[in-house]
Amino acid sequence: MKKFLPYYRYLKPVLLPFIGGILLGLLYGVSSGFGLPMMIHYVFPKIFADGGGTALGTAELLLYVILLPSIFLLRGLSSFFNSILFAYSGAKVLEAIRLDVFRKIQMLQLDFFSRNTTGDLLTRITGDTGNLKSIIIDLSNDLIKKPITLISAMGALVYLSFKNQEVIFLLFIFASIPICVFTIRKIGRKLLIRSRKALRLSSELTNVLTENFLAAKDVRAFCLEEAQTSKLGLLIERLIRLEMKTVKYGNFLSPMIEIISAIGVSVTLFFAYKKGIGLEIFIPLVSALYFSYNPIKGLGAIHNRLKSGQASLERLEFILDYPLSVPDPKEPLSLPARSVRGNVKFENVHFAYLEEPTLKNVSFSVESGTTLALVGSSGAGKTTIANLLLRFYDVNAGRITIDGKDLRDFTKQDLRRNIAYVSQEPFLFNDTIYNNILYGDLDASSEAVYAAARNAYANEFIQSQPDGWQTVIGDRGGSLSGGQRQRIAIARAFLRNAPILILDEATSALDAESESIIQKALEKLVQNRTVFIIAHRFSTIRLANRILVLNRGEAVAQGVHEKLYQSCTIYKNLYDRQKFE
Repeated sequence: MKKFLPYYRYLKPVLLPFIGGILLGLLYGVSSGFGLPMMIHYVFPKIFADGGGTALGTAELLLYVILLPSIFLLRGLSSFFNSILFAYSGAKVLEAIRLDVFRKIQMLQLDFFSRNTTGDLLTRITGDTGNLKSIIIDLSNDLIKKPITLISAMGALVYLSFKNQEVIFLLFIFASIPICVFTIRKIGRKLLIRSRKALRLSSELTNVLTENFLAAKDVRAFCLEEAQTSKLGLLIERLIRLEMKTVKYGNFLSPMIEIISAIGVSVTLFFAYKKGIGLEIFIPLVSALYFSYNPIKGLGAIHNRLKSGQASLERLEFILDYPLSVPDPKEPLSLPARSVRGNVKFENVHFAYLEEPTLKNVSFSVESGTTLALVGSSGAGKTTIANLLLRFYDVNAGRITIDGKDLRDFTKQDLRRNIAYVSQEPFLFNDTIYNNILYGDLDASSEAVYAAARNAYANEFIQSQPDGWQTVIGDRGGSLSGGQRQRIAIARAFLRNAPILILDEATSALDAESESIIQKALEKLVQNRTVFIIAHRFSTIRLANRILVLNRGEAVAQGVHEKLYQSCTIYKNLYDRQKFE
């Protein structure tokens, strides 16, 4: 339980309803563990004294008779409102945990996503957070009810045992507790192992589903439907076998403790007969003994759930404690949106994603308002330059400056508000066309959104959509063509109106007609900005004032087209190869 204590901070916003639930849980525990045995000891003998029928008056009889439903009413109402308050607290805690985990994921560098599958992350955010909430709320509730019921029942047992001088009853309960604890701990260890395996399998299953949905075209094109179904079926079968083992161990505890409690009651019955204990003494004592065993069984179930929850907690802490390799500075420099002039400089930049360096001592500068084209074969380091400029990663050596200040002196948010980015395959959300453009600047007016669409030559096709601007375009913009998606992305960049623009192969996947339209949009977009163009197609490079040639992570030449074509063999070969394709 100690591992879960730091997460009880999530209760702070719902402390009042949580405390109210605890108090009601206490009331439930006392009325169950102490109230019912004492009712049996004091009330029943009065009602059935001398065979009943004449010893009590009607009013007194009614008073005693009403006590039993009153106790059950108290138990019922306290249990009901306890559940309501804890359910509300649980919903708020679950929301806070999920938001914290999701917020941390937003801060993590891109290599985190290459090392962890989408399905695994989804399972952690949805399933594991629910398990942690269950520990904090549901088990906290049981940790109040069960111990209080046990303490109350044992209090009643102690009182009645000493009152009737039958301490043998206490010996039975104290002798059986170690047996119960041993059984609980043994089962708990097995549950932890199997819970870890089950969570890993659940993540794998979610990932198979996610990949299948994202690769719907490829699955059908290569006739992989049956293969994918079989793969999922095998995973489900393995998960079912593992879950059945978990269910077996989880439910083995309850009958074991019931058997132990039944043996305890039977032994007390034997000794009660031998000692000549009357029924009026035996019944209250054995009731208190029984009410002691029931919360022990409940505490055993809590222990099992804690072990299952521990497996989920380990998976969540993997995310929450994951180190940030691209941290914000402790005392960042101020950098309001659209405030930079756009002078960019790479100074002896060295970078490697893994061991093999991607950039080797690269140095160049780009003055404000300049359009620089980055040219080179695949793997030369073009996209890496864009990734470093956006601080998706930090340089291993050297530095990158904007207006003379190191990028690492700014927060990532402030830096990126000054940069617009258009990629080869821009991600469009399952939302309206209007909102997808608005993501460029969430504070923009509707007039600015419409103007951005016109500048991107997107207005005409938007108007032709079934619901115009309010058309929902599906996952990844699936209802639009490649050219239309690209124009939405360019409109988003127009709306951002940032002083620095990165075009990462923005036209490489388009047909000639779409490329012609987008080229016109890009000619508008690059004006009065510092622009980095990453392109395989040399038709886009004509927008550039200067060209930087990269080869195997090194900057080998820079200048204008005519000069490079004459002096740089690498550039000439790249240009000629595309010209004759």
